[in-house]
Amino acid sequence: MDEGKMDENEWGYHGEGNKSLVVAHAQRCVVLRFLKFPPNRKKASEEIFQHLQNIVDFSKNVMKEFLGENYVHCGEVVQLPLDFVKQLCLKIQSERPESRCDKDLDTLSGYALCLPNLARLQTYRFVEHRPILCVEIKPKCGFIPFSGDVTHEVKHKVCRYCMHQHLKVATGKWKQISKYCPLDLYSGNKQRMHFALKSLLQEAQNNLKIFKNGELIYGCKDARSPVADWSELAHHLKPFFFPSNGLAGGPHCTGAVIRELVRVITRVLLSDSEKGRAGALRLGPGPQGPRVCEASPFGRSLRHQGKSAPECSGLPKGCLLYKTLQVQMLDLLDIEGLYPLYRRVERYLEEFPEERKTLQIDGPYDEAFYQKLLDLSTEDDGTVAFALTKVQQYRVAMTAKDCSVMIALSPCLQDASSEQRPVVTSSRSRFAFSVSVLDLDLKPYESIPHQYKLDGKIVNYYSKTVHAKDAAVMSARFKESEDCTLVLHKV
Repeated sequence: MDEGKMDENEWGYHGEGNKSLVVAHAQRCVVLRFLKFPPNRKKASEEIFQHLQNIVDFSKNVMKEFLGENYVHCGEVVQLPLDFVKQLCLKIQSERPESRCDKDLDTLSGYALCLPNLARLQTYRFVEHRPILCVEIKPKCGFIPFSGDVTHEVKHKVCRYCMHQHLKVATGKWKQISKYCPLDLYSGNKQRMHFALKSLLQEAQNNLKIFKNGELIYGCKDARSPVADWSELAHHLKPFFFPSNGLAGGPHCTGAVIRELVRVITRVLLSDSEKGRAGALRLGPGPQGPRVCEASPFGRSLRHQGKSAPECSGLPKGCLLYKTLQVQMLDLLDIEGLYPLYRRVERYLEEFPEERKTLQIDGPYDEAFYQKLLDLSTEDDGTVAFALTKVQQYRVAMTAKDCSVMIALSPCLQDASSEQRPVVTSSRSRFAFSVSVLDLDLKPYESIPHQYKLDGKIVNYYSKTVHAKDAAVMSARFKESEDCTLVLHKV
């Protein structure tokens, strides 16, 4: 990329999160990622450069080791003309969701992160006229806490995502509760995975987006977004899954296309592009970690039918979901067990503030930082070193809990044997595909007190509203049966 000859008209708005905004090039498969800040908060250029360089180093030295080089794209820091950045900022402003405009794109430093556009991943490898379909999923945390430090019993039964849904709807973040439960997606059981993906398609929230040739065709920006339209989505997807146009329109066609999409995504998520390489961690869910969330509508519907939930088939050890789950489980103590250790580190830093750099809280995220993460002991020896290791592991785990998985699909030509990438089949089509992971910024050390308070808020709201209501229903059922009489008949 020639930083000296930048034209804002060649770039378009792609999306944004809480801390950064992404623009994509119209022809080439690259994106620029800019940091965002509140209007009254400016940072020095050197600070912004270091922040972006830390993102690159963390991806390269930590997440690439944990997840595998096929899945992680690190990018590089670039410096751009300030006039280009300012004009670009003006050009895209009208496309930004209102809920994200509380922060402004950094137009003062000129620094950005240049990355491959994973929604059109490496299209130079495909024949140019072939379309690309891309599905972005934010799977969230795939296990129920197994730590003995958990004080709320409900946390051992209901996953964080399902509990948080109730608080988000109550505060107006979303209109309705999603039926998606991460434990279903991470189960490895195809039936449960299909249910999870269909639930995401019904209520995408910010956990699912679909792109066609780099353009967003399906996704939800905020609570004001219109209700998901499956028939419109099926219209976009039909040429991919039924290229001979053998299906007519209508509900039957829509259902068939959605089923094909769900099956293909499931096959890709269970695929092993690392050829069995399990990654650096060997954690396992622990003997007391349940595999099914009590709040999952999938499990509830089976219980109402008098059936038990299907067993976890288990994820293949080389697949991205398995590796992501292993990194998530670096949260060995849960936030309840972690917060006292964070306070220990804080007290030490209050006494010795000059030690912050030595402790590598703000980087560098190098080989030494990575090696310390491999210590999985939970025996607290009372030292700052133990507390720091658990704090750093928690930050990495939270990063994995909030990452996104990007699946790129491109229809194969008739001679699929010439494909350089792995191939997945549907009923009528074959697709070359790639799987990548993004949103891998290390969660900030300073966010731990917020996470502790948020955890309490989520659990308390769920316990007072949903859990209490469920308990009342169960109690009423028992009372109804208290006065029954058992009659024995001679046979």
